[in-house]
Amino acid sequence: MTADAFLFWFLAIVTLGSGLAVILMSNPIYSALSLAMTMVGISALFVTLNAYFIAGVQLIVYAGAVMVLFTMVIMLFDLKKDLQAFTRGKMTGALKIASVGLMAGLIVGAVVLSADLLSDKAQKSTALAGDGMEATKQLGQILFSKYVFGFEALGILLLVIAVGAVALARSKGGTHEH
Repeated sequence: MTADAFLFWFLAIVTLGSGLAVILMSNPIYSALSLAMTMVGISALFVTLNAYFIAGVQLIVYAGAVMVLFTMVIMLFDLKKDLQAFTRGKMTGALKIASVGLMAGLIVGAVVLSADLLSDKAQKSTALAGDGMEATKQLGQILFSKYVFGFEALGILLLVIAVGAVALARSKGGTHEH
């Protein structure tokens, strides 16, 4: 087994393991941390594909910003009452089993399709990939010149959401009232 193959399988196992931990953990904070580890594993897989920009965006956007928002949303809930609401009834059990079956079917379908695509791509491979730095530089220039207003507005929106979540969590009757 080559080093590239070993690294791929190691990262794939870590990513799948932490992905399973997301749905198997009963503590939502541990589940959110497992989701962050899944995003880090996916980012590392992008690095092995020499897609450094996508790996960086994966880390910054998903493992960073989205996980902070998930944690703030978890802060808003009264977890004891919510746990009871989500674990009772035969209907929810049936929905969980159906969801797992659907997900397993989607995963098997994706593996079969990707195996076909990889064999086709190996036969049709004609051009070598560059380092991608020029495309990243051009994308950065467009983002910070033409679309700078949208970029900054999104940053302000995320800040307002964070402040609002903390204010709601600490308000009278909130789950973290002091």
